[in-house]
Amino acid sequence: MLYQRSSQLFAEAEKVIPGGVNSPVRAFKAVGGTPIFVKSAKGAYLYDEDGNRLIDYINSWGPMILGHAFEPVVESVIHRAKLGTSFGMPTALETEIAALSVAMVPNIDKIRFVNSGTEACMSAIRLARGFTKKDKIIKFAGCYHGHSDSFLIQAGSGAITFGTPNSPGVTAGTAKDTLLARYNDLDNVTSLIEANKNEIAAIIVEPVAGNMGCIPPSKGFLEGLRQLCTDNDILLIFDEVMTGFRLAKGGVQELYNITADIVCFGKVIGGGLPVGAFAARNEIMNYLAPLGPVYQAGTLSGNPLAMAAGLAMLKALNEDHTVFQRLEEKTAYLETGIRKVLTENKVTFTINRVGSMISVHFDANPVVDFQSAAKGDNETFKKFFHGLLKEGIYIAPSAYETWFITDALTFDDLDFTIRAIDKVSKTF
Repeated sequence: MLYQRSSQLFAEAEKVIPGGVNSPVRAFKAVGGTPIFVKSAKGAYLYDEDGNRLIDYINSWGPMILGHAFEPVVESVIHRAKLGTSFGMPTALETEIAALSVAMVPNIDKIRFVNSGTEACMSAIRLARGFTKKDKIIKFAGCYHGHSDSFLIQAGSGAITFGTPNSPGVTAGTAKDTLLARYNDLDNVTSLIEANKNEIAAIIVEPVAGNMGCIPPSKGFLEGLRQLCTDNDILLIFDEVMTGFRLAKGGVQELYNITADIVCFGKVIGGGLPVGAFAARNEIMNYLAPLGPVYQAGTLSGNPLAMAAGLAMLKALNEDHTVFQRLEEKTAYLETGIRKVLTENKVTFTINRVGSMISVHFDANPVVDFQSAAKGDNETFKKFFHGLLKEGIYIAPSAYETWFITDALTFDDLDFTIRAIDKVSKTF
């Protein structure tokens, strides 16, 4: 494939945008080469500025669960845009999507909409600290909760890829209040709690990790976190920016029957537009201004375009009773095919999958946390990435990212992908 136009656009972008991209994960620094510039997308496919068609396995990092340019979402945005794009005042639309969200997700009474997953997680931490009157939080190495200062302590995905997990600009005072734990290691969490008795406001976790590749929670891990939080008056925060409305209607809480105290959303809830949200039971959410003392605000929070897109998406997911079954079947089919061809070609690998999230790790050992994810063969991943790109398949340009499956993928697309992986893996 030729990427002449993308190369030209990237050269122009580098002159006026740091690194030529507005989010580091879009760069190809980890794999080499030049980022692909997208012109349009429809269903399961991207169309770049050079006219190439790519089967898409990142789907805007998750939200395109029903495919790009999903007609009900597009129509709702067009309709709302004609009525005005932003008011800085309440709309009935906000209440409608809030009521639907609360009905779909277990254990929440109220929800506050913001503009990104980063903002949702940042606000959830502030709310947890205000509610508990404690300062420290526990996060897990390799889990990424946005670029707020509190979270850039050995963060996942882009932070790992670019070798700056502890970002300059994060103060020592902020860093000391963030305690770092090992994912899937309850003993490690217990020791942190015991060493910081009565100081921890919250534990925040990706209940299914997606920012060090897809890593499922080990048996008893989430249950153990729930019990530790209950026993020590700590709030359990599920960052479901990736998993919410994707792994089940009610997210991981529904999937594993685990109750979180605060849940953060993004991605799917906006139907592809910039949006985030955080939600909890009444006694916690009522601590937010204007009811309570914890301040959080935003002129574009609940803006009509994002709310219209999100409402159309959530309605489609809520009314389609087989969508999650279809996603499971397609992703399982892909997993089976990848396992077969990589095994036949004697490639060392591990595949992790939960629902429609899946990742291939080029290491023989189980990948259960940040440390084991970091042992993957990145040179093999680079060959894998560029080989698939040459075949017309786009995966994330980082070994530390999950793939997201869209329902718009056909089994013909999946077979094409498996054949491409077979062809590429023969070159390793």
